[in-house]
Amino acid sequence: MTPQADTAAVAARPRVRQAAAPAERRIPRSWHVFKRTIDVAIAGTALVVLSPVVLLATLGIAVVSPGSPFFLQERVGKDGRRFRLFKLRTMVDGAHLFHDDMRALNEVDGPVLKIRNDPRLHRLGKLLRRTSIDELPNLINVLRGDMSIVGPRPPLPQEVAHYDDYARRRLTVKPGITCLWQISGRSNVSFDEWMRLDNLYIDTWTPLGDLAIVAKTLPAVLRGEGAH
Repeated sequence: MTPQADTAAVAARPRVRQAAAPAERRIPRSWHVFKRTIDVAIAGTALVVLSPVVLLATLGIAVVSPGSPFFLQERVGKDGRRFRLFKLRTMVDGAHLFHDDMRALNEVDGPVLKIRNDPRLHRLGKLLRRTSIDELPNLINVLRGDMSIVGPRPPLPQEVAHYDDYARRRLTVKPGITCLWQISGRSNVSFDEWMRLDNLYIDTWTPLGDLAIVAKTLPAVLRGEGAH
């Protein structure tokens, strides 16, 4: 074959399109300012409006279970920074010490532990979880800057130890009280789907998108789907 024929043959072959490397997403600074402003406004207002609910819950916990009504737990936040998460206690005092012993009862896949009828729950525990009242003190973490209103839920250190690179992307944004996982079935969602939803949020979040998630959170809480 002549050189001219070789050149013509190469030119006639279909070109293989090279996949472009995903470009780093640039978030406008104004979006971060707006997000923080909304965080403070919603968290501050919600703490004032819902303080009677928190007060009643703390009194109820004190009646049915000895120990502090509040529970502080170490969680992992943005860039791996650890912080103390504020919650209302839904289990008997000291239940966290038996975390590893409950693995045989785990009902979900992945490194997380979710048990629908956890034997460590006190008498009000299931109600507090189903209504998400136990998470209202998370609003304090939002005001402190540990968390945002919208973002992936903050994991436990022992969960992060089992993350692959895909799951570890959750730590590139500030954790939140609600996110796509909360409005998509929560504990009824597989671990892989949970990670997919969190990565989808990371890649597509916008201020208006955050407000849409907040608007969908209350109906999701009222349905109580996957809340255990």
